[in-house]
Amino acid sequence: MEDQSKSTGSGADNPYAQYHVVKKGDTLSKIAQEYYGDAQLYPQIFEANRDILKDPNKIQVGQKLRIP
Repeated sequence: MEDQSKSTGSGADNPYAQYHVVKKGDTLSKIAQEYYGDAQLYPQIFEANRDILKDPNKIQVGQKLRIP
């Protein structure tokens, strides 16, 4: 069995990534604070979700975001 734990990239190809379903009032900064303890790390979440997010300030309730 091949070890895939050393995946590199934005998180889009990481089978071990966590997911967060956007709730009313969520922002990428709030989500980064929740998962990383630092709101300033929100660009990591944005980059991992570039396929569904075009603007980090426009997330939608119900979206399932990868948390790298």
